[in-house]
Amino acid sequence: MTDTTTSSRSTARRAGTALSYVWLPLLLLASLFVVSANSTDVYFPPATEVVQTIFSGFADGELTAALGYSMFNFISGYAIAAIVGIGGGLLLGERRVLRDATRPLLNFVRALPFVALVPIFIVALGIGAAPKVALIALGCVWPILLNTTDGVRGIAASVLETSRSYRISHPLRLRRVTLMGALPQTFAGLRIALSVGIVMVVVSEMYGSADGIGFYILFSAQRFAVAETWAGTVVLAVVGFLINVVFIWVERISLSWYFRRGGA
Repeated sequence: MTDTTTSSRSTARRAGTALSYVWLPLLLLASLFVVSANSTDVYFPPATEVVQTIFSGFADGELTAALGYSMFNFISGYAIAAIVGIGGGLLLGERRVLRDATRPLLNFVRALPFVALVPIFIVALGIGAAPKVALIALGCVWPILLNTTDGVRGIAASVLETSRSYRISHPLRLRRVTLMGALPQTFAGLRIALSVGIVMVVVSEMYGSADGIGFYILFSAQRFAVAETWAGTVVLAVVGFLINVVFIWVERISLSWYFRRGGA
């Protein structure tokens, strides 16, 4: 009986958590359908027309190809940024001399408007996937790097001293003490990088590109295909929302020990 009650409560809690993520987007979508039902404005077509355009875009493969191209670039750039950002953050967090030496350069580079670098990357790397992946990685790496560095610096000195007193090897200490201690901050940086990455995907595909969801939106707007423009925007918004939901789920699993402890 107790097990059944506990299971029911756990299921209800999960359902409540899932509902808390989706109730507002669903409410906004429902309101949009109602408000735009009889719209005759050329710039704001009925939501039903946008939905039909989305389905036809996936049916004929145009939206599928554009979204697949964008997601490949996004995942590639984000993965590179995560590896470089976490590795660099651990190194800078542990080495004060290196951190102080690179601080002026890091502050200068992270202040650069990466959108302005799009033409330079296209000239240097061409119009293929390479400049887009590079721009996404460059935009995403800084929040991950800086948050990981701050996470390492925030680890209590007593914890590090205890690990050293037990003569734990540096690779093991790095993996089990330093990385785990910095992980909550690292995940904060990874979440910020998600939003940055989505923006960089769209911007990088609007310049010197013939593929991707950003190009789909821009090309539709240039042809005054308003329904297609809205369709691409809505698809991008939904994908971004789903990516964020999946990330929260991964974060909850990876930091289960942190949330159980009440650290959040």
